[in-house]
Amino acid sequence: MLVPHHPSMLIAPQNTSAENHDNMEGQKQLHHFDESLMPNQSNIPSQFIWPDHEKPCLTPPELHIPPIDLKAFLSGDPQAVSAICAEANELSQKQKAQRKIGEHCGYANSFIGRFSSKLPWKETLSFHYSADKSSKSVEDYFLNVMGEDFRKFGSVFQEYCEAMSKLSLGIMELLGMTLGVGRECFRDFFEGNESVMRLNYYPPCQKPELALGTGPHCDPTSLTILHQDQVEGLQVFVDGRWYSVAPKEDAFVVNIGDTFMALSNGLFKSCMHRAVVNNKIVRKSLAFFLCPNRDKVVTPPKDLISNENPRTYPDFTWPSLLEFTQKHYRSDTETLDAFSRWLLEKNN
Repeated sequence: MLVPHHPSMLIAPQNTSAENHDNMEGQKQLHHFDESLMPNQSNIPSQFIWPDHEKPCLTPPELHIPPIDLKAFLSGDPQAVSAICAEANELSQKQKAQRKIGEHCGYANSFIGRFSSKLPWKETLSFHYSADKSSKSVEDYFLNVMGEDFRKFGSVFQEYCEAMSKLSLGIMELLGMTLGVGRECFRDFFEGNESVMRLNYYPPCQKPELALGTGPHCDPTSLTILHQDQVEGLQVFVDGRWYSVAPKEDAFVVNIGDTFMALSNGLFKSCMHRAVVNNKIVRKSLAFFLCPNRDKVVTPPKDLISNENPRTYPDFTWPSLLEFTQKHYRSDTETLDAFSRWLLEKNN
C-alpha cells in the first residue's frame, strides 16, 4: 500500500513482452551454486540459520494490494489522474563479477564479507545504471566484466533499466501530485538518476523454516521496482505481522525506500520486507533501485515542512547514506534516525 504515514508499497502494471522473458531467462545463465547452497543437502550450515524470533513464517496471510494503473495516470487524462492520486493516497561466469568487500555491485552469494551469521539464502548480481543518455553503463559492465559472451545480456538489461528509469520518473510524478508539490518536483530531482539493478536467485532450501532468502530490511534507496517470477517469497511487515505479497504476471511491486522517506520529510515511510525460500523450486526476481545522482542533495521541498510536520532529517547525498549502510548495517525501520546521528557526529 502506498499510503502517507504508513510503510509504502504499490503495484504498477508491467510490460509482459518477450524482452521480460529474456530478462528472466538471462538469470539462468548467471547462477551457480556454492556447495553450501546445493538443494539436495538435508541440513544447512549454521551460518544460514536465523534466530527463533526471526525465523520465517511459511504460511502468512496474503496482503491485498489494489493495483494502480500508471498507464492511465501517464495518459494525462484529468479524471484518471485525479482518481489515481486518490488511490495512491489510500493505498562460474559469475566469478568474473565477484563483489569485493565494501562494494555493493557485482556478484555475491551470501555477503560473507559483510555478515558472519544469519546469511541470506541467495545469489545476486548487481550493477550500476546511469540515466545519462551518452552512457551505456549496463552494456559496458557486461562486456567489460563478464566478457563478449554476455554482450546480448548487457543489451537486454540496458534496455530494461532504461524502461525502469522511465517508469520510476512517472511514479515520481504521481508521488509529487499526491503530496501536493507538483508533478515535476520529484521527477526533475531524479531525471539524471544513477541507479542500481539487481538480479536475485533463490535456490531451493531443504530447511526453509530455518533460513531466509533476504532478511528483514528497508531499502536505503529511493524507490524499488520489483519484478517477481511466479514463485511466492516476498513478505512485508504491516501492523505488527508479516504478510505475503503474491506475484502478479501483469504487475510490478513498488516500494518506498529510506532516501525518499527523507525527501518527503517522513510523510512516506520505508517498507520493511524480506524474502522466504522453499524446498521445491527456484525463485528469481529483478529489482531496480532508483537512486538520485550522486551530487544531488536530499532535502525535502519547503511545502512539506510545517509546524505540524517539522524538518525530520538533515540534508545528505545518496553516497553518504550508502556509506553508512555498508559500514553500519541495520535491519529495522530506524536506519535514517541512526544515519542522522552518525552524520551529525561525522560533521562535528
